Amino acid sequence: MPPSAPTASSDQPLIPTLRRFLPYLWPAGEPMLRARIVGAMLLVVCSKLVQVFGAAYTLKYAVDRMAVGDRGLATIVILLVIAYAASRFSTTLFDNLRNAVFERVGQDATRRLAADVFRHLHALSLRFHLERRTGAVTKVVERGTKSIDTMLYFILFNIAPTILELALVLGIFWHSFGPWLVAATVAMVVVYIWFTRIVTDWRNALRTQMNDLDTGAVAHAVDSLLNFETVKYFGAEEREARRYERAVDAYAKAATKSENSLAWLNIGQALITNLMLGGGMAYVAWGWSRGAFSAGDVVFVSTLLAQLFRPLDLLGMVYRTIRQGVIDMASMFALVDTPADVTDAPDATPLDVAHGHVRFEGVSFGYDKGRPILDGLDIDVPAGTTLAVVGPSGAGKSTLARLLYRFYDVGTGRITIDGQDIAAVTQASLRAAIGIVPQDTVLFNDTIGYNIAYGREGAGPDEVARAAEGAAIAGFIERQPDGYDTRVGERGLKLSGGEKQRVAIARTLLKNPPILILDEATSALDSRTEADILATLEAVERGRTTIVIAHRLSTVVDADQIAVLDRGRVAERGTHAELLRRGGLYAEMWARQARERDEALAAE
Repeated sequence: MPPSAPTASSDQPLIPTLRRFLPYLWPAGEPMLRARIVGAMLLVVCSKLVQVFGAAYTLKYAVDRMAVGDRGLATIVILLVIAYAASRFSTTLFDNLRNAVFERVGQDATRRLAADVFRHLHALSLRFHLERRTGAVTKVVERGTKSIDTMLYFILFNIAPTILELALVLGIFWHSFGPWLVAATVAMVVVYIWFTRIVTDWRNALRTQMNDLDTGAVAHAVDSLLNFETVKYFGAEEREARRYERAVDAYAKAATKSENSLAWLNIGQALITNLMLGGGMAYVAWGWSRGAFSAGDVVFVSTLLAQLFRPLDLLGMVYRTIRQGVIDMASMFALVDTPADVTDAPDATPLDVAHGHVRFEGVSFGYDKGRPILDGLDIDVPAGTTLAVVGPSGAGKSTLARLLYRFYDVGTGRITIDGQDIAAVTQASLRAAIGIVPQDTVLFNDTIGYNIAYGREGAGPDEVARAAEGAAIAGFIERQPDGYDTRVGERGLKLSGGEKQRVAIARTLLKNPPILILDEATSALDSRTEADILATLEAVERGRTTIVIAHRLSTVVDADQIAVLDRGRVAERGTHAELLRRGGLYAEMWARQARERDEALAAE
């Protein structure tokens, strides 16, 4: 079973995750983006060269000339100080130009990865989406895509420049001050990195726990808000608030531990760098006392080490960010790696619907092993006819629609349309040939016009209006102040059940499929609305192969054929009159529903 929200532990391998991520950094077939990356890296090199050689040396030479005590050198000193300021400005200029040049690359990488993940989520099978928690999956995708730009920035503009700057500083120290200062600097960097990694790995474990609690809190909040009607039905507002508060409290405690651990990291890092700064300056000052170094060398070493410490001070954050980015991206890649249960065959061809003849041939299926739903089912729906499928709850009626749409693959047997096995055709062409009016119509939180036009991409306003007329909802829409621009609300809750059903019918009319499924399309409606909808549906069915899945038998009496399902098999088949004369399961169901109608009328 696919996980509801794939997660990755803090020990997620760094290199494999980065290997999957790097193609987004160097996109194939995008020469302009690659040129931007090269340009940004050249600006990085220019920034470090100016920072190390320009800023540090100009300040050293200025101090050396001031130490001589010759006031006649004031002009040179002033020029050197101005050059020092210009070098610092140039460093800032190059860094910001680098960011401007690279920004498009980072945003493009984020866009492409987010689109890939979103496309894959829609490609996953119905089984995954029935088991997922929307809030948790959304949070995983959000964190994963946001980590891309940050990862790109730190890898290219912090780690790589720091390595370059360290190499330049070590070369200068070796040339000007000998191996002892080089050895001390290398030792400091090694100890600093070791300490940062040890403490950061500890913090990452706390961070992972914090993220899991955060994901759980968000998932619960989204789930609770989506089911706000149920919450109100049972007066459970305070219960939900307490449950959410407990989740947030657990997150707050984990976040406190994570933030407190940052203090220990910062203290340790500051101790290491300041020991090196004090030791390095003391070494040069000792050399100055022996006449080996100048007064400017003390400032020179201080400047170089201070410049090196700035990116090193960020190393802890960079390491944490990259590790956390790896965790977040690994969780997102776990979504990408979730396989689809239903895929097109390698040699799948588009479905060719000439007539719309549908057949279920010896179909067996179960959602879980050991719990069969259909058992050797045989159903024949000739082209242009209407088949009604009835039966007790759990008999497998709605499963037929899901299998015909190929949301699931059959266990044994096959389903054909005009003799073509639907497992051998492309899913896109199969679903393009089928329209459905479901029992529970869920609309997008957009306009009525948008929801109707969703039936066929590119449909114009006139086509939408004709579909609305065909579904007998055009009058209602025209009476609204905003007409087709009327918002329907979350899941279409601003519309009544009958209005939502008519929007669903209009959407299907616009699609104009040769095969139509009506999955208990009127079961949730009152009798008057049901009668109106049925009249509309009868007009829609004409000329199409139609499968009507129904609970109320009174809605299918005019069907060309009625199949009665029981325990996953066709128990009876025939017209309404034939099945009543037979006196079997259908007749029993008809008599029971008739008694229920009479009792309901008597109670009014």
